[in-house]
Amino acid sequence: MSQPPGAAVSLAEAPPAGTTSRPPAAQRVLPLRRPGRWIATAAVLVVVAQIIHGLATNPFYQWDRFRYWFLRPTILDGLLITLEVAALSAVLGLLGGVLLALGRLSGSPVLRAVSWTYTWLFRSVPLIVVLIFLYNFSALYQTLSLGVPFGPAFVTFDESRLATDMAVAVVGLSLNEAAYASEVVRGGILSVDQGQHEAAAALGLPKGYQFRRIVLPQALRSITPNYVNQLIGLIKGTSLVFYVSLLDLFGSVQTMGSTYPGDIVPLLLVATVWYLILTSAVSVVQFYVERYFARGATRTLPPTPLQKARTGLAEARARLRREAAV
Repeated sequence: MSQPPGAAVSLAEAPPAGTTSRPPAAQRVLPLRRPGRWIATAAVLVVVAQIIHGLATNPFYQWDRFRYWFLRPTILDGLLITLEVAALSAVLGLLGGVLLALGRLSGSPVLRAVSWTYTWLFRSVPLIVVLIFLYNFSALYQTLSLGVPFGPAFVTFDESRLATDMAVAVVGLSLNEAAYASEVVRGGILSVDQGQHEAAAALGLPKGYQFRRIVLPQALRSITPNYVNQLIGLIKGTSLVFYVSLLDLFGSVQTMGSTYPGDIVPLLLVATVWYLILTSAVSVVQFYVERYFARGATRTLPPTPLQKARTGLAEARARLRREAAV
């Protein structure tokens, strides 16, 4: 008698004798074994554990003195000055960088030459030299004036009254920051596809409107990570204002270290931890700013740390349920 269509089972498809077939849903998929990854992970964990053990048990670090100095008023006052100098220098440096970048991209040869010369000069001179030069600027120019070149002066300023320690620090850092920020901004503008410029010009939009609403929003996706990296360098660069008699965080630590030479190591650890906190806070802000400007450029936004934690917990629970069911 002939079998109906589809009723015959070949020997290759039949399960081996003495075994029972399982539905595909009940079959467990084994992940690929990666012994090299596990060995590297174990080695890194051992090294990290050794470092933590050394930090926690070595009496040379004097963690009791670290706790004593960490929130002392003199340290917090220096921290406040560091934040003030960094914030003012970041804003002024970014504004100067935008102007310099627009000058580099301008059709005027004079603006291009001046912007390029400024960027070349301040990227070539060390920041400490700029600060010390400005600190001694009154020796070269005791008065500053505004007027007609080679003619009468309309307004005259006493340089010694204007050049306070805070002003010298902010001006020096801003001048240096503007040179680097200009290249970051210029690179971000150049990263925008040329077709965007041509489409905006074809619509007859004014140049200023094209830059504000079309070019700049797209350029910020490239500018943000690079400038935040520069901003972190600026926060660490504020430690040099100690050499122009401004007691920032590092200056306060140095002063207390000279007064209490036995606490130099814990004081340096205090400065290190505060700088880590500041740069970590900037990195968190960077993540959310990049996530904001990624809208429209990616299909799905990168998950936040809280969303990653929730997803990890959900996957762990699902994995436990599957193992319990097996």
